[in-house]
Amino acid sequence: MIVSPTGLAGLALIALGMVCTPGPNMIYLLSRSILQGRLAGVISLAGVVLGFLCYMLATALGLTALMLAVPLAYEAVKWAGALYLLWMAWTSVRPGAGSALQPRRDLKVDRPGKLFAMGLLTSLLNPKIAIFYVSLLPQFIDPDRGRVLAQSVVLGATQVAISFTVNLLIVLAAGGIAAWFAARPTWLQVQRWVMGGLLAGFAVRLAFDKRPV
Repeated sequence: MIVSPTGLAGLALIALGMVCTPGPNMIYLLSRSILQGRLAGVISLAGVVLGFLCYMLATALGLTALMLAVPLAYEAVKWAGALYLLWMAWTSVRPGAGSALQPRRDLKVDRPGKLFAMGLLTSLLNPKIAIFYVSLLPQFIDPDRGRVLAQSVVLGATQVAISFTVNLLIVLAAGGIAAWFAARPTWLQVQRWVMGGLLAGFAVRLAFDKRPV
């Protein structure tokens, strides 16, 4: 394989933890789906996914040059990624933290073109996605296996596939998800603490890795 099975599994777990953690994309998709229905949610999701693909291609091309020119850049991105994961873990569990499963209801009805554009903009301006590609994805690339560009594309495509699948399920079940959690506020707390614990664990693992997975 181009990417080691361990590295692919590790990145998949982080991608799953991040997409299940409250963030701009989930809030927008959930709110838009509840307000305008599933079709509007799917159109918005298409824009979000295009944003993922933009990050994936830009990062893949940039990493190819970076890994060849500055091998020690791993240390910088490793610590940046670990600190960001710890920050995300804290935002999940800090007192007064909200949940993406409590959607906004103050949005206006938008046309398909604007839904797509807003989904794209939300994705491109999402710091969680930016840090994932800039600081986290490089940790799962092993220059010794060669073909850094191919590894970047495979790992990025894994994140896109996982995020698309989870977000599509959220869009299709938005109304039921919001109603279920609204009737069970304790589970909102459980969701926040589980995600916070997972992200903190990933951060510790990342910080103490001496080389990419």
